Amino acid sequence: MDQGSALNKRILLIDPDEAFEGALRNVLGWEYSLSHVGAVAEALPCLHSDQFDVALLNWDQPNRTDHSSCLAFLNEIQEHEVSPPVLGFSWDLRRESALEAMRRGAWDFFPQPLDILTLKFALDRAYSRMILSRHLTEARKLIPAQHVDGLIGNSKPMERVHEMIRKVAGVSTSVLINGESGTGKEVVARAIHRLSPRVGKPFVAFSASALPESLIEDELFGHEKGAFTGASQSRRGRFEEANGGTIFLDEIGDLALPLQAKLLRVIQERSLERLGSNSPVPIDIRLICATNKNLEQMVQAGTFRQDLYFRIMVLKIVLPPLRNRTDDIPVLAESFLRTYAKAHGKELRGISQGFLNALAIHDWPGNVRELQNVIERSVVMADGLSLGIDDLPAELSGLAAATDSPRGTFQEAVRSFKREIVRSALRLCNGNKLKAAQELQISRCYLHRLLNQFRIEGDFSFDLDDELVGEEEQVPSAQAS
Repeated sequence: MDQGSALNKRILLIDPDEAFEGALRNVLGWEYSLSHVGAVAEALPCLHSDQFDVALLNWDQPNRTDHSSCLAFLNEIQEHEVSPPVLGFSWDLRRESALEAMRRGAWDFFPQPLDILTLKFALDRAYSRMILSRHLTEARKLIPAQHVDGLIGNSKPMERVHEMIRKVAGVSTSVLINGESGTGKEVVARAIHRLSPRVGKPFVAFSASALPESLIEDELFGHEKGAFTGASQSRRGRFEEANGGTIFLDEIGDLALPLQAKLLRVIQERSLERLGSNSPVPIDIRLICATNKNLEQMVQAGTFRQDLYFRIMVLKIVLPPLRNRTDDIPVLAESFLRTYAKAHGKELRGISQGFLNALAIHDWPGNVRELQNVIERSVVMADGLSLGIDDLPAELSGLAAATDSPRGTFQEAVRSFKREIVRSALRLCNGNKLKAAQELQISRCYLHRLLNQFRIEGDFSFDLDDELVGEEEQVPSAQAS
């Protein structure tokens, strides 16, 4: 086998046709180092000895209806720490073949005869992805994850959260954390406490929705002996337990108006009175509140006190939902994988690309908490060395299967896929076409043509300029069969 130069892009062709290997070598050119094996079984030793960067796989072997060996190869390649991208090609133009390959982790899929310009573009992108993956894998071994005290995520929305945490940690001012359920509000509160001068003091968490209204006052402020029937002895409340440290009040928006008034008095006076007592108890606490509700609207509606709102909202941190920080999904998933693999005694080395693709298209209404549960369930059900699409819970595997419709030819599947990735990019970038084009790695002019082609409408605007670098044009194709 030709090992090729280490300076070239090492491509492994898996195809029984030796004549096709010769033709492909001629049209690819000097920058590609092409190696060739006739069957999937011969490719596995190359995989284990790191002899290629990208695999080009004939999906029709051993025939156009039996893809078991190709599927086995995709499963095997995803067991590795760094999985080389696999590009499939086939004479079978039915879209089921392409969808099956992509769901199993293939990087791309092409109909025969191959368009060489399109193939070269795909090979270059796949090669760049492979080199980047190798560098990131090595970097992870040398550099710890960049997060604030257990808060995982390096996306741009989370960078702002990290910055806010560092800024507010050093002061004792009240903080309001706003975000949907499952975004990690208590994790942020604990991070603030651990970075603060109060780190050696108690951190006490309490949810206003965890108890009936009749018990919350006693839970927060405590009581004296004989204060009510059954009060056989005095009891300290959560505020006294947190004295000198931090108290975290979750779901503050669920607190009834009478309790809001008592909480406001405690914050203002820096003291409290237990139930059944008229003697004030001085307290020194750092107050952090959290809610998934819009307190400004509640103030306008009269269901939340305006004076309390201004007291607790001196500093505000807004946590983004997971659907707005999808770049963090792989690192979050890997972190949860390590945690639950250890907890459940599983030997799991990583997560397949197909599994990550399914995670990326889910809406995550439960946010990080939902992702955490999905990974734990998948770890429990997994039988292999990495998480694959067969390990996905039903709600995610069903979502992936839904991409099988509508029915149609391979070309119709490609058109549908292009339409959906353009829409997804625009949603991800909040309608900003420049950012969407950068996310898709295409020019703005080409994105504009796609929008017109697929009649994607919306309040999206950008100025066209003469930036044509990287634009995908219709050009005469060179073909190899």
